[in-house]
Amino acid sequence: MKFGKEFMAQMVPEWQAAYMDYNFLKMQLKEIQRFHARGRPAAHLVKQKSTLYRAFSGLIPRQKSQRQPTSLSSPDEESQVIVVNSVAQDGSLGYETRFLMSEEEGGEYELVFFRRLDDEFNKVNKFYRSKVDEVLKEADVLTKQMNALIAFRIKVENPNGWADRSNDINRLSSDVAASWATLSASAPSGARAASRRVFKDFLLDVEPTCGRQPDGSSNGEDDNAIHQNVEEKKPNNFRATRPAPLQVLDRLKINNTLETPRSTIKGFLNVPNRTEPNFNKESLKKVEERLKRALVVFYNKLRLLKSYSFLNTLAFSKIMKKYDKITSRDASKAYLKMVDNSYLGSSDEVSRLMERVEHTFIKHFSNGNRSKGMRILRPKAKREQHRVTFFMGFFGGCTVALVLALILIARARNLLDKPGATQYMETMFPLYSLFGFVVLHMLMYAANIYFWRRYRVNYAFIFGFKQGTELGYREVLLLSFCLATLALASVVSNLDMEMDPKTKDYKALTELIPLALVVLVLIIFIYPFNIIYRSSRFFFLTCLFHCICAPLYKVTLPDFFLADQLTSQLQSFRSLEFYVCYYGWGDYKLRQNTCSTSDVFRAFSFFVVAIPYWCRLFQCLRRLFEEKDAMQGYNALKYFSALVAISVRTAYSLDRGKINWNMMAWIFSIIAAIYGTYWDLVFDWGLLQRQSKNRWLRDKLLLPYKSVYFGAMALNVLLRFAWLQTVLNFQVSFLHKEAMIAIFASLEIIRRGIWNFFRLENEHLNNVGAYRAFKSVPLPFNYDEDEDKDD
Repeated sequence: MKFGKEFMAQMVPEWQAAYMDYNFLKMQLKEIQRFHARGRPAAHLVKQKSTLYRAFSGLIPRQKSQRQPTSLSSPDEESQVIVVNSVAQDGSLGYETRFLMSEEEGGEYELVFFRRLDDEFNKVNKFYRSKVDEVLKEADVLTKQMNALIAFRIKVENPNGWADRSNDINRLSSDVAASWATLSASAPSGARAASRRVFKDFLLDVEPTCGRQPDGSSNGEDDNAIHQNVEEKKPNNFRATRPAPLQVLDRLKINNTLETPRSTIKGFLNVPNRTEPNFNKESLKKVEERLKRALVVFYNKLRLLKSYSFLNTLAFSKIMKKYDKITSRDASKAYLKMVDNSYLGSSDEVSRLMERVEHTFIKHFSNGNRSKGMRILRPKAKREQHRVTFFMGFFGGCTVALVLALILIARARNLLDKPGATQYMETMFPLYSLFGFVVLHMLMYAANIYFWRRYRVNYAFIFGFKQGTELGYREVLLLSFCLATLALASVVSNLDMEMDPKTKDYKALTELIPLALVVLVLIIFIYPFNIIYRSSRFFFLTCLFHCICAPLYKVTLPDFFLADQLTSQLQSFRSLEFYVCYYGWGDYKLRQNTCSTSDVFRAFSFFVVAIPYWCRLFQCLRRLFEEKDAMQGYNALKYFSALVAISVRTAYSLDRGKINWNMMAWIFSIIAAIYGTYWDLVFDWGLLQRQSKNRWLRDKLLLPYKSVYFGAMALNVLLRFAWLQTVLNFQVSFLHKEAMIAIFASLEIIRRGIWNFFRLENEHLNNVGAYRAFKSVPLPFNYDEDEDKDD
């Protein structure tokens, strides 16, 4: 793989704009190469030939004295191509390259190249410095959190024994100081420097090399200062550098986030939450889990920063070598020396912080087991498994074969023209259509994942999947084809349209196959053991539970994204209601449908179709209450209008004789459709911006073809009005009513799949604009800042 593609593949998607624009600089070099190719071939040959007539300098190079100053006319100065100087830019240190060969023919091309190169380097260097400053501030916060955790742990596990242990630590500190003084008297300077660092690390409880200079140099004055410090202050140095742990608890409060139903109700009723720490093992375990998660996120941030520095340094090295190759100059050495001496190349704060975080995590959260701690901090990258691809193809082939078999059986036996076909469509078809809707939605989600990965949309970060547990499109296709195979096999197994001529009855056992399949899927979903992607199953169930209990849990993007998916699965909810009626009331024994004539069933029809919209409405109200954002109120109004429209359409479908229901269905459906379409295009997709450089779209687009966006907008509008079938009662002579309902329900699922891609594309671009590559992790403790200032 070429470096440019590898460079793009290794980028942090949200920081893509902050990386060196390697392709742009390559285009600049191609301009230089074209000029050399068409304008200077003869001059190049003359120059090459003229070197054959120069005086021979000898096989042994002459050694110059280091004290002898180099004159301006020396070969080194004459062959120098660039001079890089540091300059002040916008209050920060920047670099500017002076091209010394600009007077040569074509030098203006190279001059432009170095200007663009400086712009890219200053951008990268400034961004890296800002991010390092952020992580250093975050490290200070985490240091306070760790001090509080240690004090909390002492209070819980050893509340009365800390005073005795502190005396032991002071005694051990004195012994180490005496040993160090004895060792340093006879040790070389390098060993003395290393011993001094170890001793300081013990006293300050910091990771080795944290206070090291880049060159590791030391002098005698530092040694004498530490000797004096050891002799005069060694008994109290431990106490002087860090406060007594238990004193931290006096100004400590527990951060309470409204993430549980109990805390939500208390917050709504303005009941003060308890902020004083409760010193027991259960609270300690919760605190450790939250701080452990914060350290893992912080460590991943450090890893990405280190990768950012390495990749950009390598990119500048590559581009300068290409420049030397094209121009036959030797400018890379001077420029790369500047890169190495810059903050990007010379700063080691990130590496030292990584060492310290590893040491802290292994010590406090993995019981000193380094391999266990590093597995958590650096989980192995997920690798594509060949068996997944194999079984995906196998079950995909089974699905296609069963579909063909079903079509051939229906045609050969002329099933659609038999007397029992209508009854079969009214009873068995709604049961099996549930699996069709689910499989179609899974196929759309697999397509979404494929295109998200292709266009580098970081969907795993946006959804908050645990690293290494997110499903790829192959895994989703495997699950959808497995479910489709089971459902189609069930359809073929009980494809009997008429009653048994001997018993004049149906085989009740075959009627239970759809119910058994639903029970099997539910059992797999809640199965507690680690099979069939347990992490993803539990993540889905957690989000589903949060949707059902929408106003009681803090709303996150996966929660409201799932609720939006449920609004496109209304026919699946109706199918589940039919399952309860068909099997609960015993209709399956005679294969008859008495549900449509039941007043209870008709009443529950309103409630069932309203469940997804109620969930989404409560989520918007919860966010309005928490964030005080008026847009959430308008969004809630959108779902309320859709809720009214779907309820009115349900009432009209159950009782078509009344004109009032027809008029109300038209009015509310048009309002909801226009409202929803406008919100999709403008707010969810971020399109229809008149002042954008991509007219009627947005400034940043991931897809290379603008026509795709306009086509998606037109298709979204068209499919939004699929409800017209309900109002107009549109029918086709060769299709049953249930088949028409299934077709239009499938169109809504397809619309939702298209909506998913552009919704996450817009979310990803918002993260890119804010360089937001990490989610904020709530910390367990909160210090009283006023008391800190007083101290």
